[in-house]
Parts: sequence; structure tokens; C-alpha cells
Amino acid sequence: MIRAYASSSNPENSLLIFCQTLAEGTVIPDKYTYPFVIKACSAFGGLKEGQQVHGHVVKRASIRNDVCVQNTLISMYGNLGYFAHARYLLDRMPQRVVVSWNALLSAFVGRGLAEEARRVFDEMPQKDVFWNAIMSGHAHVGQFNEVLVLFENILSQGVQPDKYTLVKVLSACAHLGALSQGEWIHAYIDKNGISIKGFLATALVDMYSKCGDIIKAVNVFNNSLTKDVSTWNSVIGGLSINGYGEHAVSIFHEMPPDGCQPTEVTFINGLSACSHAGLLFDGLEIFNLMIHGYEIQPTTEHYGCMVDMLSRCGLLEEAKEFLGIVPMRDSPALWQSLLASCVNHGNVELARCVAEKLLNLDAHDNAGDVQLSNVYASKGKWKTAANVRRNMREQGIRKEPGCSMIEMDRIVYEFLAGEGLVSEQELM
Repeated sequence: MIRAYASSSNPENSLLIFCQTLAEGTVIPDKYTYPFVIKACSAFGGLKEGQQVHGHVVKRASIRNDVCVQNTLISMYGNLGYFAHARYLLDRMPQRVVVSWNALLSAFVGRGLAEEARRVFDEMPQKDVFWNAIMSGHAHVGQFNEVLVLFENILSQGVQPDKYTLVKVLSACAHLGALSQGEWIHAYIDKNGISIKGFLATALVDMYSKCGDIIKAVNVFNNSLTKDVSTWNSVIGGLSINGYGEHAVSIFHEMPPDGCQPTEVTFINGLSACSHAGLLFDGLEIFNLMIHGYEIQPTTEHYGCMVDMLSRCGLLEEAKEFLGIVPMRDSPALWQSLLASCVNHGNVELARCVAEKLLNLDAHDNAGDVQLSNVYASKGKWKTAANVRRNMREQGIRKEPGCSMIEMDRIVYEFLAGEGLVSEQELM
């Protein structure tokens, strides 16, 4: 029962039963009991209770140095954010196994503490099984260049990366726009006879799409041995962001005949493709198909695509009317989308109306002021635009500078508006 409750939605019951057995004295907990009780304390955030169980463990000479019990304690303290306690236990373990290191490493990764996780990783005597975990930690905090550095370390040590490692590295290339790195990894996959299917095919399609080589993305998709819904979503989304809306819609309609059912994400990508390509009637058809054909309830993202599509087609008033009837009519994100379109089309009056709506929805949101200033400037109303900007400054609102990345000689450089190039290696 203690074991069952430890993994249930009511883990505190595990501790209650444990305490009951101690009080009754009928059953003496052994080394197999304590890990489940400690796991339960971790699950419901019971630090005080966990420390009490820890104290009980220390008093049991036959159990206090048990590897499984110690590992569970390290995991509990780490998961609850008490890393010094976890590290103290690890350092004083008579016998540290792979799981011991993993308990502390996983805790750091779970909290997004990539640097701390990396320091633990560097201390490990055996690293083979932990590469993916440390890569996940760096990716979680946006340190994608570090993922590529780790991959090079893997290869230099003669370790054979698995498909999960390759997916993480390809994802890092996609985020960095590192096309040449991604192509090299693709060549590595082919050279080593690794089959391209499922999530690996999806990662390659996503990488090529986000790096701007949509032809190679489609080739990978067409040559993939098996395609899951994520692979379809990736190629449809890739075609959409690269300006091939009609091709994206065509592939969208190929899904059901091929035995793959579209999901919410599929419809977002399909609607986005129609929006970017100005395919109004195709977009309306896909939207109706989602609701009536697949009985999928639209989310804010779906409604946002519809607003964007109507706006791009110049139907700004229709987009405003559409926003007035949807369930998410008070979503600032939807009104910001319409406001951006007002700026693009130079519709000052509607922009002012939408900006006021945004202000009513969220008085602290400065997106409306920024966009309104832009639309005034686009119409040559410099004085009015300056007044809006001055009001922003008086309120302590500032626009964050843009950030861009560029890859040269397989090194990714990052720069902010008004600054020079800095390589990510230098930033590290």
C-alpha cells in the first residue's frame, strides 16, 4: 500500500500508513519501504516530513548506507530545491553508482539550472548515459550552442550517439539557424546507416525548415520510411513559414488518405499557411473542417490565425467583427494581432480603436502604444507618434532591442540592434 500510494495522486497517504506501522510496531520497515516513503514526501513537497524520515533512516545502522535509500534521499532533496543537502549526501556515500549521480543531475536539469548540472556532469566518472540529460538542461535554458559543443565532445570520445541525442542536436541547430551544422549531422546519420523515420525524420524536417532550406525538408519528408503526425505537422508548418502556402495546404489534404488524422497543431499550421499565402477560402474550409469534420474546439491560436488571415486579405472590419463573437474575445493576443494588421494596412482609425480595447483589457500592456506609434509614423503623423512615445517613456516603458543570429564557418554569432557581432562561444 505504501508503494501504491507513493505513485498515486494522494502520496501523503503513503506517509500516513508508514507512521501507522511505526506506531503499532507490528511491522518493521526495511530498506525496500523507505524509498517509497521518501518518494512520497518528494511528491507532495513534504520537506519537513522527508527530513523526519531521513532522521529515522540515520538511526537504522543496517539501512543508513543502503544505496537505494541514499539515492532516493538525494532525489528528494534535489527535487525540493535543497541542493546542498543532496550534494552532501552524494559526497558522503560509501558507494556511488550511476543512479546516484543521475539523481542530482536530474534535479538540476528539472529546475533549469544548466550550469550546476554541467558541473556535476563534468565530475562524473562515467558519462555515456548522461549526455542526453545534460543536453536537455542546456536546451531548457536556451543554451543551444552548448548542445552542439557537447555533441562534438561525444564524437571526440568515441561515443556512438543514439537517436535521442541526434534529435536534441538537430533541435539546437534549428533554434540557432545553423544550417551547415545540421547538414553535417544529416550526413553523419546517412553515413552510419541510421534509419530516418518517426521523431528523427521530424527533427530533420524541422531543422531544414527553420534554417530556410525547405526543399531538403520536403525531400526528407518524402523519403521518410514512416511518418507520424508530428512529421506531417512539421512539414506543413515548414512550408507555411517559408512561403509555400499552397503546397502546405495540398499536403494537409493528403493526411487522411495516408491514414494520419490531423490534430490541433495540424490545423494551426494549415490555417497559418492559408494566412501567409492569402488563401482565404481554403482557410475558411479548413476552419470549418476542424469544427464540424473533426469536432476540434478552436483555441486562441486557431482564432488568431483566422484574425491574421482576414487581416492579411484586407478584411480588417470583418476581422474585428469576428473577434466580437468568438469565445476568446477578451484575449489581448488576438487584439494585438489585429492591431499589427492595422499598422501594416495604415488604418489609423481602427488602430486607435483596437489600441483602446487593448488598454481596457490590460492597462500595463504596452504593445498597443508601440503599434499605435508605428501606425502614426507610417502615415507621417510624427508629432502624434512622438507624443505616444513620450507617454511611454514617462510611464517607464521601453521597447526591448531586437536580437539576431548568423552562422559563419559553423560558428553561431549573436548581436543586438546597435551592437557588434559576438559569437556564442565568447558569450559562454
